[in-house]
Amino acid sequence: MSALRRPVSWRALITVLAVAVLALAACGGDDDEGGSSGGSSETLRIGAIPDQEPERLQRTYGLLADHLESELGVTVEYVPVTDYQGAVTAFGVGDLDVVWFGGLTGVQARLEVDGARAVAQRDIDEEFTSVFIAGADTGIEPFDSVDGLAALSGHSFTFGSESSTSGRLMPQSFLAEAGVDVGADLDGPPGFSGSHDATIEVVSAGTYESGALNSQVWDSRAEEGAVDTDRVVEVFRTPPYYDYHWVARPELDDRFGDGFTDRFVEALTSLSADDPSDVEILDLFGAGAFIATENANYGAIEDVAKEVGLIR
Repeated sequence: MSALRRPVSWRALITVLAVAVLALAACGGDDDEGGSSGGSSETLRIGAIPDQEPERLQRTYGLLADHLESELGVTVEYVPVTDYQGAVTAFGVGDLDVVWFGGLTGVQARLEVDGARAVAQRDIDEEFTSVFIAGADTGIEPFDSVDGLAALSGHSFTFGSESSTSGRLMPQSFLAEAGVDVGADLDGPPGFSGSHDATIEVVSAGTYESGALNSQVWDSRAEEGAVDTDRVVEVFRTPPYYDYHWVARPELDDRFGDGFTDRFVEALTSLSADDPSDVEILDLFGAGAFIATENANYGAIEDVAKEVGLIR
């Protein structure tokens, strides 16, 4: 090697070392940013059954993720799914950490994951209801007892999602209580619209003469003026039952620190209707507040699901 070339090599080596030092410094900076909240560097992945329009779900859970990040000091990501069973499967394999389930899907998810816990629900979910609706020109008159559901015999009928508590499970249970066999007494087999919003649409359009859905969605759409009462009317509101709730996987405390699951519940129940920054989230959920819950509250849902063959 010539004397002329040696200084050039040392300068190159110094440059390489300087770049390496800067790169390490940059990596250190990223770590600091990841821990700026003082919490775990892990990401909490939340999900929800797709029971409403995707745009509304994205708005609701985007705002909630921001609130949870602020309260828990960890990164929170909302991961959408395409159908109810997809939410149960994603929770079961660990792709989702905490999920907003309906009563039935929450039970199905807990049965797939030992130690999973129902942790919180809305205040309205302690006494949830479904509504039965019918085309205004069908001749089905409103009634006020479960026995009145016999009036739906001979009419076409649609549920919402096949795995929906308020759009399928409980309506089918009440129809059975009224003596209506959905496999024999309706005008053809029952349909499955896919969501509560879709049930309103297909009954309004006359595709089905009657249907059942979540009362909270029905009330919300009616208040928004999105229901054409010249085409579709409420004919019955069911007795109350437990429904929607958050279910958490059992390993959250190991991943995010002792007491994390309880802190998650506190972050939800701290949302206040008196705090303007919280009101939009509560309104999107149709809730006055979130409250703590427990697995035992859904025993009746599990029993009904076994009776109609949705849980074995």
